[in-house]
Amino acid sequence: MNLISVLPEILILAIGILILIVEPFWKPEDRHGLGWLTAGGLVLTALVSLLFGRPSAPELVWGGMLRFDWLGFFFKMLFLFGGAATVLFLMGVEQINRRGEVYVLLLASLLGMNLMVSSANLVMLYLAIETTSIPLYVLAGFLRTDDKSTEAGFKYLLFGVMASAVMLYGFSLLVGFSGTTDMYAMVEALRRSGLPLFSVIGVILLLLVGFGFKVAAVPFHFWAPDVYEGAPTPIAGFLSTASKAAAFVVLLRVFLVLFPLEAVQWSLVLAILAALTMTLGNLLALAQKNIKRLLAYSSIAHAGYVLIGVAAISTESGEFFAFSISSVAFYLLVYLVTNLLAFGVVITYYRVVGSDDIPAYNGLSWRHPWLALALLAALLSLAGMPPFGGFIAKVVIFAAAIKVGLIWLAVVGVLNSIVGLYYYLIVLKHVYLYRNEALEGQPLPIPGPYAIALVVLALGVLLLGTVFGPWFSLAEGAAAAFF
Repeated sequence: MNLISVLPEILILAIGILILIVEPFWKPEDRHGLGWLTAGGLVLTALVSLLFGRPSAPELVWGGMLRFDWLGFFFKMLFLFGGAATVLFLMGVEQINRRGEVYVLLLASLLGMNLMVSSANLVMLYLAIETTSIPLYVLAGFLRTDDKSTEAGFKYLLFGVMASAVMLYGFSLLVGFSGTTDMYAMVEALRRSGLPLFSVIGVILLLLVGFGFKVAAVPFHFWAPDVYEGAPTPIAGFLSTASKAAAFVVLLRVFLVLFPLEAVQWSLVLAILAALTMTLGNLLALAQKNIKRLLAYSSIAHAGYVLIGVAAISTESGEFFAFSISSVAFYLLVYLVTNLLAFGVVITYYRVVGSDDIPAYNGLSWRHPWLALALLAALLSLAGMPPFGGFIAKVVIFAAAIKVGLIWLAVVGVLNSIVGLYYYLIVLKHVYLYRNEALEGQPLPIPGPYAIALVVLALGVLLLGTVFGPWFSLAEGAAAAFF
């Protein structure tokens, strides 16, 4: 069972080793195949894990370091999907697509994310967080000839280390108060210790600094726009989706396991944080002229929407408790697919026009109607419009808030969704209503890897909004792992 519980991690490690072995034997012009090897390996890893590595009843494995349950497994499959799509987009970035270390770093980050969502011990959790973060610091600044990329990598590293240090201090206090690093044993030890409420709230705030940075929640959001703009676009998409989803799962695990009796206190803090994050993210997005910065502030706003579901978790009713977790899991699934599609269109278009400015999208619908349609689906899904997945995701997240009496928070979320729709429509106005007659006759080629990723992601956005029952059932199964 120990080996089965880490089957995805073993296979990811094997892909990385294989890349390091075969790369020196391939000529530089043939190393484009490294991307196919990585993406194919991740898809194969997901299939093998689905066939042979599914959990049954939740259990602690590897000496209590990891928890093998459906919540972790659900997100592992999600990360593998997001990683494969990111690799396909990386294959079109000429400066790095033939460098094996790029794919190895991405695999290392995926390995860390998989361990993050399964960690049951604070030592393992911190090591997993750093295993996820350090490769991403390098990837964000990988374009050494691009000043924006090197600046993005340095800022991400600097702020990430500071947030990590604060979070680690919170972890050390928990270990000191309880005398153990096992999260499931720690909760009982904390209860017996009679820890004052003031100390508990202090620890919660320290942990929120680290987790708030990872999910780009206000007031820890300041790094996101510059990093997303400067990093290679596929990496920016990966940062805004898979990395953020992993942080939310850790947030759920830590707070639900360690502080169930203090749910009223931390739920109120998270509700306020959600309202501020949504509002500030959407308002700042209104003024953006660069589509990557717009998507960065949009990502901040969506972190606020997810925090609605986290804040709506109630320990008074098991039904509400489960539904809130299900809503968060489903929202993260939809958001990953949708935002990767949006960044995929941005990557594809940038290869031809060389600009991320929103006015550069004038007349896209005349040049390539299908690419414009993919962007339409992504942006309307982010805005929460039917029949796309974002509509159902927002319905369930707002319903979770209403069920536990956070009606004011749901109202704030609906109002913010209207603001979000406005700036998404501004982009679509340039795509469909404005024209650039000088460029209309020029071709807009889409490389094969990009076409595969865009088609799969676009179908995913549509299916998640129309045939959402099976997908939400999977999220409910993941939520049941807490019981």
